Amino acid sequence: MHATGSDKSVLVAAQAGDEQAFVRLTAPHRQPLHRHCYRILGSLHDADDALQETMLRAWRGIDRFQPRASLSAWLYRISTNVCLRMLEQRGRDPSAPVDARLEPYPDVLLDNVASPAAGPEETVEERERIGLAFVAAMQLLPPKQRVTVVLRDVLDWSAREVAELLDDTVPAVNSALQRGRDRLQREARSLARAHAPTSASDEERVMRRFQVAWAAVDIDGIVELLADDALLTMPPEAQRFEGRTQIGRFFATAPLEGHLDRIQLISTRANGQPALAAYADERGEGVFDAYGVMVFAIRGERIDGITGFARQPALFARLGLPPVLTEREGR
Repeated sequence: MHATGSDKSVLVAAQAGDEQAFVRLTAPHRQPLHRHCYRILGSLHDADDALQETMLRAWRGIDRFQPRASLSAWLYRISTNVCLRMLEQRGRDPSAPVDARLEPYPDVLLDNVASPAAGPEETVEERERIGLAFVAAMQLLPPKQRVTVVLRDVLDWSAREVAELLDDTVPAVNSALQRGRDRLQREARSLARAHAPTSASDEERVMRRFQVAWAAVDIDGIVELLADDALLTMPPEAQRFEGRTQIGRFFATAPLEGHLDRIQLISTRANGQPALAAYADERGEGVFDAYGVMVFAIRGERIDGITGFARQPALFARLGLPPVLTEREGR
């Protein structure tokens, strides 16, 4: 924000202690800041906490904000420092997988992911930057590299701006950026796969065929939809299944011991990708409880990756889905 007359009056009121004015002033920035925190932290829950802390710090410091600066940049500085602090507090558990805190990001939070003036290519690029493959790969980077990549490659900050935020030198920032980019490129497919369907209609067709095969407990039909080197992961579990054969064997034996007909799938979306919310009738009583969410990455006309998130009832609420189904809905 380089303030207009109206903005200036709201800012003056906020700096005078008007909390409602502060809310109006910062409202347009909340969702972009939430996505920023999610990219760095990989966790929807942690992004919620980081945004709340960012707003608290901004409210406490709004009287020191100088109108000649950009309000957006000021808020991003605060949120980035909050995220760095949270990453430091997480500590390092060598036994925990790097994507242990990874969570999907509901598409209902992505309605305004691109500016109204953005063209189709810009919109696609922005959605890729919230894609599960990108966010998962970010978890491989140490905090400084992670923040540098996000600020430089997503927010388009200059190396000097990043150096000022990190209290570092421009050469050190450029080095961190290059090392971060190199590792992301090297391990881009190790945790999750990028979503790149041939078209929206092909994506819809693949997902419908998957649901039909699932309902029929047609494991061969599911396997037929998979790319040869498809990947199935289930954070925070360290298990991973690579290739059509392994994934087919998993679906034939693991979810309710292969009784897929007792698991209903409801279409939803997360991270700009198709997803299926699974409801399981574990007691055989016709009541289907929230069981897990699968986020799909389609390459061309094949399923290239599935990332499963089990036993997260709160996630269903964020997706706008009920916690329980009492009858077959078949969506």
